[in-house]
Amino acid sequence: MDQTHQNTPDAKLRNQSDADREQLLGHLRNAVSDAEQWLSSAAKDGTADVEQAKSQFQETLRTAKSDILKLEDSMLARGKMAAQATNVYVQGHPWTAVGMGAAIGVAFGLLLARK
Repeated sequence: MDQTHQNTPDAKLRNQSDADREQLLGHLRNAVSDAEQWLSSAAKDGTADVEQAKSQFQETLRTAKSDILKLEDSMLARGKMAAQATNVYVQGHPWTAVGMGAAIGVAFGLLLARK
């Protein structure tokens, strides 16, 4: 059963999103670490290495921004796939969807009435 779920497009997209997120976090950790190193070395060495440190830090930030955009695209794609799957389910089972909506509404109503 686990094998069939791993081969679905949603599972592949989820795995790609997880990989993108881990890559982004790695780049952000590197950016912070690099910034700390460059700032400490610039403070010790004077202003000679500041331009080099600045350009390296800007490149690291560009990479992190690129990874953020990839992650955003991946998350949007997952959201669209979830919306499409919901739409297909509701069209195929309209009364079940209405019943579920009513049950959720009643549950929220009861929770709000308690407060």
